[in-house]
Amino acid sequence: MKNYVKYIFLGIIIIVLLVILIRNIFIIVKPNSQTETDNKTINVDKTTVSYNSWLHTDGFQLKNSKNEVIQLHGISTHSIEEYADCLTYENLETLKKDWHINVFRAAMYTDLYGKGYINNPDYNKEKVCEIIDNAIKLDMYVIVDWHILNDNNPQSHENEAKIFFDYISKKYSDSPNVIYEICNEPNGQDITWDKNIKPYAESIIPIIRNNSKNSLIIVGTANWCKSLMAPADNPLNYDNVVYACHFYSGSHKKELRDTIDYCIKKNIPIFISECGLTDASGNGAIYLDEFDNWIDYINSNNLSWIYWSLSNKDESSAVLKPGTLSLEDDNLTEAGKYVKNIFIKY
Repeated sequence: MKNYVKYIFLGIIIIVLLVILIRNIFIIVKPNSQTETDNKTINVDKTTVSYNSWLHTDGFQLKNSKNEVIQLHGISTHSIEEYADCLTYENLETLKKDWHINVFRAAMYTDLYGKGYINNPDYNKEKVCEIIDNAIKLDMYVIVDWHILNDNNPQSHENEAKIFFDYISKKYSDSPNVIYEICNEPNGQDITWDKNIKPYAESIIPIIRNNSKNSLIIVGTANWCKSLMAPADNPLNYDNVVYACHFYSGSHKKELRDTIDYCIKKNIPIFISECGLTDASGNGAIYLDEFDNWIDYINSNNLSWIYWSLSNKDESSAVLKPGTLSLEDDNLTEAGKYVKNIFIKY
């Protein structure tokens, strides 16, 4: 009987000790688990599409699906047909991981001296889709740019634009990655917002909206995307539309920034879908101080911006030296090194 009582007492002691041990283990593990959870929260990459999802406008600001203000910053291709060798997955991955960009612009020329979509639609459409697919793999935004220039008037190839944007917006209808820029740089004295650009946009936007109702759409403005007052005074009647402004630091200065201020005061969202360190030609001298003035202004207003260009063209605005293809530091031009450092600061 005494042995039986002794075993019962010993068993109780063992159980009590086990309870104390388990309790202490729980106290130690719980804070560590919480710390791991907190670290995961802290380390969320807020530049990704996974985090931001569909973008929308709110007054003059661009916001993500969580209604947080977002600033896109990235780089544009030159002609995707002429400089295709530069547009590799590896280069895009480098731009995202090392340069810290969160958006990439695919400039598909419509008509460039016999090249472009109008003359070679199948190739250009395939190349655009390749770039989109690579951007989606890298969890970043991508702008599909209908790059008019020599054709001046967006209405010149309006029917072709309808077919193209219908195809792309159907194919990527569920992808928040894809942003549509429906006419780059309308230009010419006779091409105006009210007469040409707004009617064109009113024919293209419903096609995209029918397939992808939440996509952000960038609309070009007259005078190579610098005449912003007309759309500010007579905006489109669609949600999630931003208006393109382009600047080159050697040619465009405070006067253009004052025009953007006019839009901001009227709650008109501006997207700088192309800019550069040179004059408007894309070549010649580099104007670093003026570009810095622009970057300060851009950041103070949370404007999104795209640098021109990822190419190895023999011109000052290109980020790659002629004959090079990869984004190693030794291959970068002066402009390439400078703009890389700006992106890294983000």
